[in-house]
Amino acid sequence: MTRRTAPGVSALLLMLATSAPTAAAEPARGSFRYDPVDDATHLVPERYRMPARDFDYALAPRYELPHANVAVFDLTFPSAVKSAVPANDTVHAEFFLPKGASAGAKVPGVVMLDILDGRGHVARAESVWLAQHGVASLFVYMAHYGPRRPAGSPIRLLSPNVEQTMAGIRQTVLDCRAATAWLAARPEVNADKLGFVGTSLGSIVGANVAAAEPRLKNVCLLLPAGGLVDALYDHPQAKPYTGLLDLVGGKEGLKRIVAPIDPLTYAPQLRQRNLLMVAATRDDVLPPSAARALWEACGRQTIVWVDGTHVGAAANIVPAMRAVTDHVSR
Repeated sequence: MTRRTAPGVSALLLMLATSAPTAAAEPARGSFRYDPVDDATHLVPERYRMPARDFDYALAPRYELPHANVAVFDLTFPSAVKSAVPANDTVHAEFFLPKGASAGAKVPGVVMLDILDGRGHVARAESVWLAQHGVASLFVYMAHYGPRRPAGSPIRLLSPNVEQTMAGIRQTVLDCRAATAWLAARPEVNADKLGFVGTSLGSIVGANVAAAEPRLKNVCLLLPAGGLVDALYDHPQAKPYTGLLDLVGGKEGLKRIVAPIDPLTYAPQLRQRNLLMVAATRDDVLPPSAARALWEACGRQTIVWVDGTHVGAAANIVPAMRAVTDHVSR
């Protein structure tokens, strides 16, 4: 099904709630159990499988948004993966909880990933919106982002070092699988109503997350793409590098290299999810043809087209987030 929305108001409207700092307190500490769902039955890719294990965690109040009726917490737990950067091996996340959620009044919950910029503005705005509308959101920092990247570290999630990039995305996916187990164990969260929301880069990595974690049933990919090489190889900004890419076999060689992280690779798994895509009609970064290719491969599930470029799509954030809220609340 295809829907189109009229332009909405600026995303800045989501940030009008005034935050109130929470008095410093000792973090609540505990442990949670990660038990994989039947990975073979759910076609979980081998690279994203993880054995059962226990994780220790710490949860500390961050701030409250009194006008939005939202409480925000900082969550940390150890990554199941060891990288070359010790700081990267602690998972950091921000938990946005609707006031009033409790064991007797459970709410749906989502795992959230941010955009390439990684400063959290988009993920926090989306998380506040969701929590205002009765959905808990766990914004997880991707590998080598935010507090996971110490000052001076040259390592980034995305880099010309393909092996390093693949390792970082795999670590992020496994961290999100563990985060899903934490979210499912929260007394305020309905473990039968778990989902995923990711925007731009967060939707690309998120397609991998959704394919790897069957508990994330209601999946929302905003500004997504599938068939990454076809989408980006002829992009004007890629032209200076096409000569170098010929050294790895040109377009076809690059497709083989990128396949393990390309959302299109995981269309069979995404067909098993309740999928919503929000795409921009004039996207100048991830072309509309790439969103359409992913939509086709995933069984032509719901897609919302908003009028705008990749960045300009933010003008439609309100109708887009209404669609997301409805989708993850099912």
